[in-house]
Amino acid sequence: MSKNIIPTINISSIIKNGFESSKSIYTINKIKKACINIGFFQITGHGISQKKIKDICSVGNKFFSSSEKNKRKLAPNKWNSKNKNIYRGYFPNNVNGKEGLDIGDLKITKKYAKSIKNQYVEYLNLNKSINKKSIKILSIYFDEIFDLGEMLFKSIIKLYNKDINGSKKVFSRLKTLSTLRFNYYPNQNTPVEISKQDGVALGCETHVDSGIFTILYQDKKGGLQVQNRKNKKWHNVPFNKKALVVNTGRALEFLSKGKFKATNHRVLWNKTKRMSIPFFFEPSYDFKMNESFLNNSKTNNSGLIYEKFLNQSLKKFIEYQR
Repeated sequence: MSKNIIPTINISSIIKNGFESSKSIYTINKIKKACINIGFFQITGHGISQKKIKDICSVGNKFFSSSEKNKRKLAPNKWNSKNKNIYRGYFPNNVNGKEGLDIGDLKITKKYAKSIKNQYVEYLNLNKSINKKSIKILSIYFDEIFDLGEMLFKSIIKLYNKDINGSKKVFSRLKTLSTLRFNYYPNQNTPVEISKQDGVALGCETHVDSGIFTILYQDKKGGLQVQNRKNKKWHNVPFNKKALVVNTGRALEFLSKGKFKATNHRVLWNKTKRMSIPFFFEPSYDFKMNESFLNNSKTNNSGLIYEKFLNQSLKKFIEYQR
C-alpha cells in the first residue's frame, strides 16, 4: 500500500456558519475536490459526539451478542416467515459471511408503512429484540446522521449555485430510502471471494454504493479499502476515532452527470471480529432522477423514480441477491 490518499476535512465551519461564509465556501470546495478526485473523504467537526458513537456501537454489539433466536425476530420474511419485512431487518451470516442489521427511518409507523404500500418503506418492530433505551439511541443517531447527510448534499447544491432548500425535493422523512446498517464480521473462516485483480482475500466484495452519500463509522480494526481511479491500486482507509468516512454513490454520480463518480471499495478478509456502521443516505422513493436537478436552471420533472433506480443498482451487488 502507498501513501494515504483519503483527505480529512473539518466541516465545523458549515455547521456553525451555514453555507455562505468564506470559511464554509472554502470547506465546500474541499468536499468538491475530494468527490471529484477520489470519491472518499473523512470528516471531523461533524457534530456527532464521541459518546453518541460509543452508544450506537454498544447497541450493535449488544444485539449481535444476543441469541440467534432473539436476532431472528427481526429477520426478513425469507428467514422468519412470521415477518412481513423484506428489505430491512436482521441478516444471518450465511448471506455473505457477515451478519447485518438494516434499519430504516424510525419515524415510520406500522400504519404509515401499510398505507404507502412500497417495498422499501417498511415498519420494523424493533421492540421484539431491542430494549427501549437502545431504540432511543438508534432514533437519535438516525436523526443526526440524516441531518448530516442532508447538510453534505446541500453543500453539493451550493456548488451549482442553486437554492439549498431544493434538497427538500429529494429527501423527505418517511419517504426516504436511507438505511442505517450494522455490519458485524464474526470470525470468518473463509473469505467471501478472492479478488481477480490482485488475489487478495475479501470479507466484502468490490462494489459501489447506490445512494447520494454513505457516511460510515469504522472501528480501529479497519479493513476498508478504496480503489484509486487512475492507477487502479487499492488504499487503506485509516482509522480516525474523531472522523466519519464519507463516499459518493451512484445516485450522486447520476445527478452530477458523472462529475462526482461512485468509487469502488471493498473490505479485506480478517478473522478478527469487528463491526462497521454505515448510513446510506438515499432519496425519497418517488424522487424523479433527472440530471436537470443540479445542472439546469429549471428542473425537468421527468425521469426514473429512485425506487426503480435503486432496484437496478442492487442487482449489481451480490449481497442483495438473496
